[in-house]
Amino acid sequence: MSLRPIRREESRRVDRRAIEEYGLCGLVLMENAGRGVVDRLERFGISGPVVLCCGKGNNAGDGFVIARHLDLRGYPVRVLVWADAEELTGDAGTNFRALRKTNVPWTLFGKSHAPAQLDAALAGASWVVDALLGTGARGEPRPPLDTVIDQINASPVPKLAVDLPSGLDCDTGAPALHTVRAAHTCTFIAPKIGFGAPGAASYTGQVHVLDIGVPRKLIEEVLGTG
Repeated sequence: MSLRPIRREESRRVDRRAIEEYGLCGLVLMENAGRGVVDRLERFGISGPVVLCCGKGNNAGDGFVIARHLDLRGYPVRVLVWADAEELTGDAGTNFRALRKTNVPWTLFGKSHAPAQLDAALAGASWVVDALLGTGARGEPRPPLDTVIDQINASPVPKLAVDLPSGLDCDTGAPALHTVRAAHTCTFIAPKIGFGAPGAASYTGQVHVLDIGVPRKLIEEVLGTG
């Protein structure tokens, strides 16, 4: 199904209606999103550890699902979280608690940044997965994410962004001063309208639109297609 680009508000509306009107659990949508990203990573090739860089919202929840499915398929994974445990709530919190029961190594940095630890985690990695900020983020990433993003960009390891590169505005496509430069972006439901802005492709890399199980009827209603 080919879809026109979607705005931030439309993406939220699709998620909300899928849960409230269709009875689809948010955890199911998050599970589908994370598993879809892992399917893509396998197509690209995974030759070493995958480092998941996570924030505190649903984008981070997707990252926790990705980590769990990579581990399930036998790939080495490292999870780095720039949030405190009590900030991980809702579906993201549920997936973090599930991840903590596995053997996947994880580190909580809270609101601090430890450059040496991040460098050590990135050493020898096959991929860095950006799950720091989602479509709701606007403006400049706050510390410590600004310096985390700069350090990720300085690494030669290829980056994959979950839904959109952290720092890129979903609607305008305007990059913050600190914006992840991804080789690939796995976005959900439809391309984000900001991806078509001049220069945005240098941050998104190749864009892949992934199905997360939202009914076609609902998507067509929200986007005015069909």
